[in-house]
Amino acid sequence: MRINTIKEAWEETLRPGSVSGLFENLPDTLYFAKDRERRLVAGNKLFVERCGYSDEAEMSGHDDYDIFPVDMAETFRATDELVIESGEPRIGLIELFPNLLGDPELFITDKIPLFSTTGECAGLCGIVRSYERAHATLQPYLDLLPATEYLKANLATKIAFPEVARIVGMSVRKLQRRFIETYMVTPQHFLAKLRVMKGCELLVQTNQSVTEIAIAIGFYDHSAFSKRFSNIVRVSPSTYRKRYQTTHVINSFSPPPLRLKGGFKALPPKEIS
Repeated sequence: MRINTIKEAWEETLRPGSVSGLFENLPDTLYFAKDRERRLVAGNKLFVERCGYSDEAEMSGHDDYDIFPVDMAETFRATDELVIESGEPRIGLIELFPNLLGDPELFITDKIPLFSTTGECAGLCGIVRSYERAHATLQPYLDLLPATEYLKANLATKIAFPEVARIVGMSVRKLQRRFIETYMVTPQHFLAKLRVMKGCELLVQTNQSVTEIAIAIGFYDHSAFSKRFSNIVRVSPSTYRKRYQTTHVINSFSPPPLRLKGGFKALPPKEIS
């Protein structure tokens, strides 16, 4: 059975609204859905309350002009038109939206089209998040960005962490603490994982020997690389190469995703510059 057929068969067994229930539990996230006439037909509790209604049923059937100031409604309608007419999503829109006090505030909106069983665009759904709060979530990563970029650019050299700390204007102790808080690993472990991930790429995409790769990414020798690689990836470099290089055309594809032991904490989406 084709994957799409399996998915479609599974979706037919779901009770309507099953997936949208997820959005009730997402912090600081407003969810909404509109039909093709741009009328609101669904929303999570946060969105419904922000629109001034007591429940979803009371809100359903109203459009943006019933709820928001005209200038806001015009902006929302314009992007809705783009999504519905093109059938393409609009991600990372920066728009004014009422905050808890009803005052206009910058929010980030993602909108995607919804399609009927016949393939026609039947409406859209979206999520709205505070721009300031999204920036606050991203800020720890931005603070460390000069350090992580320096590490990535200097994998083959001996890294002096006092110099890394100087680049971001921190003491070595503060640098250690901030890496642990943000990435859940020390900067030394972060560097080791960057080197191992680059090693994975070279093992799959090139015909360099393991020793050549080890030297190229900053390890002293084959043994030091193999030990660290096996500790993080849980297989030896040679085993990793045999397992994946046969299924990847050299110099054409990225290596398969890794399940690293003690992996990095995931970065937030990069929709904000």
